[in-house]
Amino acid sequence: MTKSELKIIEKSGFRGKLGAIYSPNKTLFRFWQPFAEKAFLRLYNADNKRIFKVRMKRNKSVFELEVKGDLSGKEYDFSVIQNGKEREFSDSYSYLINKDGTRGIITDMDKNAPLGWENDKPVSIKDPIIYELSVRDFSMDESAGFSNRGKFLAFCEENVKNSYGDVCGLEYIKTLGVTHIQLMPVFDFDYNKREYNWGYDPRFYNAPCGYYAVDNAIIELRKLVMAVHNAGMGVIADVVYNHVFDAGRSVFERQVSGYFFRGENGFSNGSGCGNEFASERKMARKFILDSVTFLAREYHLDGFRFDLMGLLDIETMRFIRKKLKAINPDILIYGEGWTGGESALSENRRAVLKNADRLSGIAFFSDSFRDALRGNVFDVNDKGFLCGNMGRFEPIKNAVLGKRGICEISQTINYAECHDDHTLFDRLCIALKTHDKRKIMPLEKTAAALLAVSKGILFLHSGQEFLRTKNHSSNSYDLPDSINSIKWDMISENRALCEYYRGILAFRKRFLNEFGGGTFSETNGFIVMKNEKFVMIINPTDKKLVIDKNYEYEIYADENSASDSPLYLKKGLSCGKHSVLIARCKTNEKRN
Repeated sequence: MTKSELKIIEKSGFRGKLGAIYSPNKTLFRFWQPFAEKAFLRLYNADNKRIFKVRMKRNKSVFELEVKGDLSGKEYDFSVIQNGKEREFSDSYSYLINKDGTRGIITDMDKNAPLGWENDKPVSIKDPIIYELSVRDFSMDESAGFSNRGKFLAFCEENVKNSYGDVCGLEYIKTLGVTHIQLMPVFDFDYNKREYNWGYDPRFYNAPCGYYAVDNAIIELRKLVMAVHNAGMGVIADVVYNHVFDAGRSVFERQVSGYFFRGENGFSNGSGCGNEFASERKMARKFILDSVTFLAREYHLDGFRFDLMGLLDIETMRFIRKKLKAINPDILIYGEGWTGGESALSENRRAVLKNADRLSGIAFFSDSFRDALRGNVFDVNDKGFLCGNMGRFEPIKNAVLGKRGICEISQTINYAECHDDHTLFDRLCIALKTHDKRKIMPLEKTAAALLAVSKGILFLHSGQEFLRTKNHSSNSYDLPDSINSIKWDMISENRALCEYYRGILAFRKRFLNEFGGGTFSETNGFIVMKNEKFVMIINPTDKKLVIDKNYEYEIYADENSASDSPLYLKKGLSCGKHSVLIARCKTNEKRN
């Protein structure tokens, strides 16, 4: 599409509702297409038999048609004739799609609700601790007794146990102390091309993925949300508006060729997936805004994580924030502040980390904190602070002190691992050339402590708290369940680390506001932080440190355990090798 054509088309936008607008007595079908000569609605029974093909009426830049009667459950799509050629496409606004992913299903959202849904509400939590999960990974491993493996309903199962008899699943996650679970993409994606798929091949943004459903995807995703809310936690959806699975065959390209994707001579590829959704264009932006507000309202979501948010333009993200905060003032909005390659969108318009000061209320993953802890994710030979690189401590120090960097503190998400790249355990094994858990465990506890006492939003990858491994794979998006599934027996085999995480997260919840604002000093490789109430010693060495022998302390974390109440009282501070000690002075006399 040329620039002159784009200027013309941008003037032909539409502000009203689009899609199949259902009521029990009639359904209004409407889609935007400013160029086609004719358009048709095609209606089908569930047995794939066409009921009719009816010409739609043009109303300025949209085609529309009202059909009387209750059409709930009927399948539908559209076709247009442009330049004498006919092409068909599904409705991008579809709330539910058929098993083939070829047509939308007319849906009464009110009837597709589990018992009690009308009373379900998002949570209100001020200090988020996010736990990232894949629906499939959650329940596929045979070590846990799930009945609905790989499905939404697995999150609703109670008293699920692993091989050791320990409770796992959602009940286990609740005991960790996290506040939100972040679900990797759960809205429709292409899952037919390979055995395993994370969900980053989006097709229909408003329809739950049928692959994760036993019967009714809408009801079962809503049941998942209710189960999480009943457990006192929130649900965050990972959304992928930056690209589609196959732009050339996508409903967007077939609807209005050349409009919804960036690039004048072919598709721009800042996503690394062959195309970029043109969020800055009026009707592309409208689709994203309509979609996120629909999902927030209809699924009672507590937040959104935007995949490759740097490919979305700043103005669109501001509109998203405004609309979502109007629905739920406590809703979380955050994403990856980078692109996956060179983008046709100019850098000053991108929702990237360097433009964070123009995106108040939207948070960004801190790759600088991550790389400081573990080393650069793109260079396995680069060692981070956990492996003894003292030169990497500055970003961690700033996070603990709450110093503003590019982002405000409330815009910062601190993390050590996520679904991308190596797990922390695998990266440490590579860096230290060992698989000995006894050597890795102290470093994992150190990472947990530093994450917990850092200001900003805390993000954990599922299994991080029990040494999750993916057999050293740096990118497991196309690897089988044997690599990706959560091995629930590991919560029993690595119980000490799980308990440490419970304790240090509890400490964070109680004391984070009292922990910062101190001073750091370094002596012989030891790092000591002191403020008016707490002392923290970080020991990345093989030596032990003993200080303040004349003062009595309450110990909240040591090389073994952590808690929000004192583990024990001790005179002087003794910090074990490769560990973190957190203490509060009980002696009235002022310390040096």
